[in-house]
Amino acid sequence: MGSVDVFSKAKSMDFPRSVILGHDAILKTRDLCDSLKFGEAGVMVTGGESYSAAGRAICESMSERYDVRVVRTGIANSEGVDRVCAEVEGSGASFILAVGGGSKIDTAKMAAKKTGMPFVSIPTSVSHDGIASDRASLKSDAGSNSVAAVSPIGIIADTSVISAAPYRYLASGCADVISNLTALKDWELARKEKSEEFSSSAYFLAKYAADNLVENCGLIKSGMEESVWLVMRPIIASGISMCAAGSSRPTSGSEHMFSHALDTLYPGKKSLHGEQCGIGAIMMMCLHGGDWKTILEALRTIGAPTTAEELELADDDIIEALVMARSMREDRYTILGDKGISRREARSVAKRTGVIGGRRRRSHRQKPPCESPE
Repeated sequence: MGSVDVFSKAKSMDFPRSVILGHDAILKTRDLCDSLKFGEAGVMVTGGESYSAAGRAICESMSERYDVRVVRTGIANSEGVDRVCAEVEGSGASFILAVGGGSKIDTAKMAAKKTGMPFVSIPTSVSHDGIASDRASLKSDAGSNSVAAVSPIGIIADTSVISAAPYRYLASGCADVISNLTALKDWELARKEKSEEFSSSAYFLAKYAADNLVENCGLIKSGMEESVWLVMRPIIASGISMCAAGSSRPTSGSEHMFSHALDTLYPGKKSLHGEQCGIGAIMMMCLHGGDWKTILEALRTIGAPTTAEELELADDDIIEALVMARSMREDRYTILGDKGISRREARSVAKRTGVIGGRRRRSHRQKPPCESPE
C-alpha cells in the first residue's frame, strides 16, 4: 500500500517553454512574444543601466506591434513588486518582461505570481542562477528572504549584452552554481538521516550544472563572449533543477545558510551572493570530508573569491557567520547538523581551507549596501 500512496501524489512542475541564447538574442524578443501569443500590452521591469544595455533596444524592436510600459525598480522588495502589479493591472498588460540582473528578475517573478501574468526573463548580467528558477529573493529590513514565485515562460539570454557587464557578475554566477556540489551533499545527507523527500531528476540537473562549470573552468575568462555561451546552459539548468524539485533544495544548502548569515550580520558588505556561496562551498565540502580543493581551484581559475580578504571581510566575520549559519534555515538539515558548529570548529575548517588567515580584526564597518546587479 505504501507504493500506491507514493504514486498517488500529485506534483506540479513548471518549466520555461522557450529559451533563446546567442548574440543579439534580444532582437528576437518580439518573435518570442508572437509565438507565445501575448496580447498587445505589456510591462517591462528594468533599471537605468539595464534599460540602456538592452531595454531600449527591446522597446524599439517591439514598438510596431506591442505597447510596452517601462517600470524602473531598485532592489527586489515588496514595494517594487506592488508598483509593477499596479502598472500591470492599470494598463491591462498580458505579459511582463524582466530586463536586468537578479533584482529585476526577482521583482518580475513575484509580480507575475501575484497578477497571474506570464513573464519572460531577459538577463543583462548573471550573478546567480535565478534567471530560470521559480524562486525569488526579496529584501526587507530583516534581510533577504527566499520565497516561492513562478518560473519564466521564456528566457532570452543575449551573450553580447551579458559579456558587456562586469566580469565579476559572471564569476559570481559560476560560483553560485558550483556551490550546488555541497547543497547536493547536504540533500543526500538529509535523505539518509531524516528521510527527506528527494528528486533524482532535480539532483542530476543541479549536479550536471556544477560539474560542467568545474570541468570547463579554464575556458571561462573575462571579456570573452564565448565564455558566456559556455556558462549560460549550466546556469539555466541549475535554475530549472529548482523547478523540478519544487524548492531550492538542489541548489541551496549549508553554503547558502553561511551566505545568508553574512547578509544578516554584515548588511554593509560589498560581496555578492554567489561569491559568498562559493567560499561557503569550500568550507562545507571540507566538513563533508569531500574534495574541497577541486572547488577551490575551480573558483580561483574562474576568478571568484576564495578568501575572506577577497570578500573584504575579516577572519572573525567568517567565523561568526559559520557559527550562526545553522539558525538561518531551521527547516533544512545539512552537514551543520541540528545544533550547528562551535566557534572552535568554525575556525578550524576556515583555516584549513585557507579561507581565513588574513585580516584578524572585524571588518563590518559601514559601507554602501551591495545590491543585486541590474
